[in-house]
Amino acid sequence: MDVTITHHGARTGVTGSCHELWINEKQSVLVDIGLFQGAETSPGAATQDNQAIDFPIEHIEALIVTHCHIDHVGRLPWLLIAGFRKPIYCTRATAHLLPLVIADALRVGMTRNGALIERITSVVSELLVPVDYQDWVSVHDDLRIRFHQAGHILGSAFVECEVGLPAKRVVFSGDLGCKNSPLLPDPCPVPADTDYLVLESTYGDRNHENRAERADRLKSIVEHCVRDRGAILIPAFSIGRTQELLYELEDIIYREQQDPESPHRGVWEKMVVIVDSPMAAEFTKQYRQMKALWDDEATQRIEENRHPLNFARLHTVNSHDEHVRIVNYLRSTGDPCIVIAASGMCTGGRMVNYLRALLPDPRTDVLFVGFQAEGTPGRDIQRYGPRGGWVELDGERIDIRAQVHTLGGYSAHAGQRELMEFVGDLATGEAYVREVRLVHGDAAVQRKFREVLLERFPDLQVSCATDV
Repeated sequence: MDVTITHHGARTGVTGSCHELWINEKQSVLVDIGLFQGAETSPGAATQDNQAIDFPIEHIEALIVTHCHIDHVGRLPWLLIAGFRKPIYCTRATAHLLPLVIADALRVGMTRNGALIERITSVVSELLVPVDYQDWVSVHDDLRIRFHQAGHILGSAFVECEVGLPAKRVVFSGDLGCKNSPLLPDPCPVPADTDYLVLESTYGDRNHENRAERADRLKSIVEHCVRDRGAILIPAFSIGRTQELLYELEDIIYREQQDPESPHRGVWEKMVVIVDSPMAAEFTKQYRQMKALWDDEATQRIEENRHPLNFARLHTVNSHDEHVRIVNYLRSTGDPCIVIAASGMCTGGRMVNYLRALLPDPRTDVLFVGFQAEGTPGRDIQRYGPRGGWVELDGERIDIRAQVHTLGGYSAHAGQRELMEFVGDLATGEAYVREVRLVHGDAAVQRKFREVLLERFPDLQVSCATDV
């Protein structure tokens, strides 16, 4: 590769995304600055418990943000502490959401000092350079970029870079979404004549269920849980997955209400969906305000006077006291309901309180809808729960008697086939790019996906960041 890229995160795992694109020997830009979670670390010293920037930044001319999930932007406060004061380029929707994400990251991982949080988010806002999709913007004399729709969360993008003279076209995928996802347009195709593609590989070893299959499974799990008279706990990230789940649940409730012959109609008419996450509630509100970015299907539902993110059976928890009351109520009664709360990998947030209270109850169902990184409680519950194992939460050993389910189709990440379709034409074996570098995937997954890509696209050059 005659373009130089240094990986500061998501090199051997799926968190801490951070890649440095060198413009010349003395200047560079960063693409994302994500938080490390679970057992994952940076190539230097940064870990889940130590997020300090462990690489030089004096020569970095800008930060380019693909989207505002915490594993792509969560180390931004530490970057500012290290002295970074250069432009932050992102899409307009991401620029709108990013200060909210950073404020939450500060509250969770650094400080609850409101004045300090406000000062830091104010600095972030001052540095932001919002950019429209498809518009070229010059970052440096020898670098221009533009954002393309990635279909991952609202405002998500992959970034196309033209760097150097003669210019090389380098694309950073960020996180690519699934096709036909609720609310969001499908990802754009990779630009023609791309020289280098830095590609996420989170699910490079598997394909997801299709949307109809996953909705049917979600419906079946809920109905099973009602028969058991227990709660369904869904750990979900505040941005993206929560809104997608609400969209699907509203559709199930609507269809059941329209079918007088349905044997489960009464179940769904009485089902309460609880969103217990201040961040998720705030971002759901932001999603509703940015309807202009929704896809045609979602827009059509609005025209039919349906409210996919604000339906009648939806209850939002507004205070910590109310949260405690609901946890205690469900622990004592086991009343059927659906609880959606952060964090998505069970590393913190209000979901941990629900898990501590309800994992030992066999009436409980835990439903995972997103990737669980190695070393996180979510991965341990997913792995050991089906065997009747245990998990450590806040230093306490909690026995798992709940039933554990995984719906891979609700992942925000493209599956293996969709990633391959982004790289090239599966029918002809012709790649759209010259060279691929795989990042944002477990080491074994990167290597397996490399083999799959080389088998389908024999002329493609593929390397794994874990081997660099």
